[in-house]
Amino acid sequence: MNKYGKIFMLPTGLGGSNNNMVIPSGVTEIIRKTNFFAVENLRTARRFLKIIDRNIIIDNLSFFELSSETSLEELQKILVSVIEGNNLGVISEAGCPGIADPGSNLVNLAHSKGIEIVPFVGPSSILLALISSGLNGQNFSFNGYLPVKNPGRIAKLLELEKKVFKENQTQLFMETPYRNNGLLSDVLTNCNSALKLCIAADITMESEFIFTKSIAEWKKNVPDLHKRPTIFAIGK
Repeated sequence: MNKYGKIFMLPTGLGGSNNNMVIPSGVTEIIRKTNFFAVENLRTARRFLKIIDRNIIIDNLSFFELSSETSLEELQKILVSVIEGNNLGVISEAGCPGIADPGSNLVNLAHSKGIEIVPFVGPSSILLALISSGLNGQNFSFNGYLPVKNPGRIAKLLELEKKVFKENQTQLFMETPYRNNGLLSDVLTNCNSALKLCIAADITMESEFIFTKSIAEWKKNVPDLHKRPTIFAIGK
């Protein structure tokens, strides 16, 4: 039996300062005992750790940056510390690592080496949007980022709409916050007016905005989502 360390999938907050409301105490204890971290954003991760416990000495920790561009060779190097017996915490820029996040590449490689993966509960904007939407939670699909430009984006929206009506499958997707309004405009202009749209913005923050209405109803009062982290969901 190997003596490898473990990989902890550690959730972070989605924004705001209420981490004590969304991060379980067990996660905090694990963080205090972990010295190696693979992180999507170094600055964000360091700030998160200090919020969790101001007594954590950041300079005593080892960080590896993890992105969609991280090569296989670099992923191998990150796992050296785990193979040597150290635990490694994986931290996304926001929410749960491994979901719409480059952490999945590292975990996939770790599985091939027989390294134990330990996931922890925390906020996921995707799941929180779904459970708050009132849309079908038994058959759903997360589609990540849609095409940035048209006609590709409109074609994708119509494809997702077809799945909603044909399979009663809720379709979730997202956009870079500064392009939210453009995406919303395309949804309202091109999708069936009877389709239901959930807009879940600033989830877990004081400015949280989560409402589900028909496309026809949204057209009467279009919200400004510029630079607000948002998950969109369409269903019936």
